[in-house]
Amino acid sequence: MVSVTAPDTATLPWAWYSDPDVAQRERDRIFGRTWQYVGHLGELDGPGSYFAGHAGGIPVVVTLDRDEHLRAFINVCRHRGAVVARGSARRGTLQCPYHAWTYGLDGCLRAAPRSDAEDGFEREALGLRPASVGTWGPFVLVNPDAGAEPLDRALGDLPDIVAAHGLDVDALRWHRRVRYELNANWKIALENYLECYHCQINHPALVEVIDERALTLQEAGLRLSQLSPANERVAAGTAPLDARGPIGESQFHLLLPTMKFNVLPGHPNLSIGPVWPVAADRCAGFLDYFFGGDVDERWIAELYAFDDVVGAEDTALIEAAQLGTSCGMIEHGRLLARDDMLIARFRDYVTRRLAS
Repeated sequence: MVSVTAPDTATLPWAWYSDPDVAQRERDRIFGRTWQYVGHLGELDGPGSYFAGHAGGIPVVVTLDRDEHLRAFINVCRHRGAVVARGSARRGTLQCPYHAWTYGLDGCLRAAPRSDAEDGFEREALGLRPASVGTWGPFVLVNPDAGAEPLDRALGDLPDIVAAHGLDVDALRWHRRVRYELNANWKIALENYLECYHCQINHPALVEVIDERALTLQEAGLRLSQLSPANERVAAGTAPLDARGPIGESQFHLLLPTMKFNVLPGHPNLSIGPVWPVAADRCAGFLDYFFGGDVDERWIAELYAFDDVVGAEDTALIEAAQLGTSCGMIEHGRLLARDDMLIARFRDYVTRRLAS
């Protein structure tokens, strides 16, 4: 772990937040080659099951074959490019709805109607394209690159940091998935996530739960983190979320490029999920919410209501930034050395990936 300082003060070029050519380069050089959160093991119904999702907007399917081997594939039929699997199910094959090409959970093409009459049909070469898959606790991550580095190398010290701050991910239970869309570039959404400089002005409820004045910023490998103790109003019982409990501080981590990992003070809780580009000026994402097995449903409902308020506040800020940066009149913004230091690291990461 090292302290972070911005090497210079400029943001990414603001043209990069609306340029379709940049968006295509990002798909090729970032989203097609990095680890993305796609879901959780509870979406699999034991051996002989699958669930479909996507990694950075690239359709993928995660399978657990009868041999209990976890696999992932690009969820695109090798015939005409239709998405093969949807949702989740317990069954031994994946069948494309377009022309019924059928694949095993090992990705091999098992059947293609009328292909027996086709000269030179190479069935063994037409299986689903493999992707890399790995797990951390109940979390499933996929890298569309079949030759990717192992997941544990990408995670780095994130599991240790999470555990050291009081959260046992293996004791969590999935509760709900919340989806969202934003009229903004994915990078603007994540830059907003990477600073709390805006919190005092825009998140009055949040700063009564976390002590933004004592916020610690860290970076290590692909991890960009914001850690904060609970606000003194929590101990007094006057915060807008009753955050008294065994988790005494907040954790907000970004695993580059887009995996958010959020823990609030209070009872064992987590929201985790990706952000991905839909277009140059639009993005989408989801958060999977997990809680400890004995957490009261009333407290869970309180946390959801709290998150809804903070999320709506952020949506307005992010979409306003998209409008401003897209006007074409200003080349870039100016970062602050301390408050925006994680944005500077994100900027450097994106710049390196696009130049690679």
